[in-house]
Parts: sequence; structure tokens; C-alpha cells
Amino acid sequence: TESKYRRHGESLKTRSTELGSAVTGSSLTTALPASFFSTVRRSIVLSSESRKELAKQAEVTKEERRAQIDGRHRYLISRLADGIDLSEQQVEEIIISDDKFQLIEQFFAPSGLKKLLFFYQDVLQQKSNASLRPDGSTNNLPQKKLFITMGSTEDFTGTCAFFLRTSDEVITASNVSQEVNFGMFDCTDGNILQGLEFFLSQIMIPALKSQQNWGAVKEGLKNSQIQEFLYAVDKFVSTLSSSRQNIEDKIQLTKVDIDVYVRNLQNPSDYITAG
Repeated sequence: TESKYRRHGESLKTRSTELGSAVTGSSLTTALPASFFSTVRRSIVLSSESRKELAKQAEVTKEERRAQIDGRHRYLISRLADGIDLSEQQVEEIIISDDKFQLIEQFFAPSGLKKLLFFYQDVLQQKSNASLRPDGSTNNLPQKKLFITMGSTEDFTGTCAFFLRTSDEVITASNVSQEVNFGMFDCTDGNILQGLEFFLSQIMIPALKSQQNWGAVKEGLKNSQIQEFLYAVDKFVSTLSSSRQNIEDKIQLTKVDIDVYVRNLQNPSDYITAG
């Protein structure tokens, strides 16, 4: 039995030595078939060709969209450029490159989208020549980016530029300035409540209180319903400000030293009396 195990061990040792020699003594090129490297080279070529084809298609799409730019688009572009401090050429290039460009056309259509949103904020972007870290991750850097959004899929951490329709009429180059309102909402560092408070208190409420034409309400600001509405908005902003301060720990409760009160409690009746 002992010699049997010895022979079995020697056999395993011999196989292990042979396997090690095959791995260490032979190059990877001779170990793998030539067809493997041919397939890898073909994949690299195809991948490179695919990227070139995608880039070509993207450029064609951009030029088709550029050809669609008219007075309506120019109005949006000029408002965005003024509000975000970018050139009109930069904004145009960004818009025609955006994969949500069709939302602009849906906004212009009769009975179309009621709002059109743009976010301008830091977005993590991978550098084209970035190398992988030891853990497999890449070095992403935050960079300001303007993009079209529905407002429900991306986190809002910067500036929101918005366009609102005032009717269901088709938006044309001649009526875009009357049918579309533009505004901006700042949420720097993700402080949405502070941005909303500033927007309402510094922009909307002063605009409402200075408004003369209230449509069918002929009395304007003298109308009791209008006054109640403005009072409700003022009250909402005040509540919003208070809530924001509470969240930011601006209001802190004073700590009470209870040792003074419980030090002399000796029996259950003392606790009942204290309660």
C-alpha cells in the first residue's frame, strides 16, 4: 500500500513538472492558435471602423439639425446664451449635438410640451486618453455641461433654464417671443430649497405685484381674490424659508442638563412626582 501511494505521488509530481514546463517554457504565441490572433486583429479593425461610422453618422445628424434652425431656435439660443454666459455659437453646437433635440420640436408643435428644460451643471466626464486605475475605474473629472432634460432622470445640482408655453398655439418665428416665457432657477451645490426661495421672493412675487393686466379680472391688484393669492404666496415663501433654516440646523434646541433633576430621585414616588 505504501509503495502504491509513493508511485501515485511520483506520477502527480511528474505531471505537475510537465505542465509547468509547458507553461513557462513555451511562449504565448506558440501556445495559442494563429486564428486567435487573426480574430483579435479583425475585432480591433471592426471596432475602429464602427467608431468612425458612428462619428460620421453623428456629424450628418448635426448638420441636418443645423439646417432646421430658424427664428424659433434662434430665440431659445439667444436667451440661453444671455442667461448662462455662453456664446450663441456654443449653445447652437450643444443643442444640435444633444440626443434629446427632438424635445425642442415637440415644444414648438401645436398643443405640444408645456415646458422645455435645460440643465447647466457639473457632469463627470471621462477624458479620452484616461488610463484605468489599479481597481479598474477611470479618472473622471467634473465639467460644466449644458444639456436638454425632462427634469426627472438627472439630479439637479446647478442651474435650470426653462421655457414655458402660454397657449396651445403652434410656436412660430413670429410669435415665439409672445407665446414663450423664459426663466432661470439656480440650485448651486444642490440647495434646491434656497434656490426656490430666492426665485419666488426675488423674481416671481415682485413681478406679480407689479403686474397690471390680470386678464378677466378687471380690478387687478385691488381684487380681493388677487390679494388673497399674493398673501398665500408670501406665506408659502415664509414657511419655505423657515423649513429650510430648520433643515440646515440654523435653529437648535438648547440642551438641558437633567442630572440636576434626577439626582435627588430616590424611590418610585419621587419619579411619579417629577413626572
